[in-house]
Amino acid sequence: MSTILSTADARRVCTALSSPGLIRLITEIDDNGPIPPRGLARTLADLTEHHLRQATDVARALGLVRIRPGAGLALTTSGAELADVYDAIARWTRRHAYPASVADFTGRIQHTLALLADTPAAGHLPSAQALAGLAGPRDLLSQWLHAHAQAAQLAEHELAA
Repeated sequence: MSTILSTADARRVCTALSSPGLIRLITEIDDNGPIPPRGLARTLADLTEHHLRQATDVARALGLVRIRPGAGLALTTSGAELADVYDAIARWTRRHAYPASVADFTGRIQHTLALLADTPAAGHLPSAQALAGLAGPRDLLSQWLHAHAQAAQLAEHELAA
């Protein structure tokens, strides 16, 4: 995964992409289309105003979302491709019951991004067969990082701030 980033840099980017608010924002827009103006708090009602602001600020800084006049907050190409990475990770996690047989979507993404960044949380690790199946999501993440190197660098900057 580190064709453009060092292992430490890849870990920082994966940490930025693991933000629960960011995961929810990107997947919500991917699943349901643009979020209308002033509709963010209603759409993601379980997130605090602070977390909503933080998620949208990071998403804008990383070039994942933009305001579409008349439509609201929409994904950019980079954001749509990140949503594809999240979807691939989610399919893998459900297939392999990672990190546990019962886990929420955001937690599954977070744990798997940590695994991809070689910083898995304490708990059970996937089997060798499951790890082999992780090659697909790992490749998608690598491609996203390579195609959106500027976003990856901004993610590092966002974490440092």
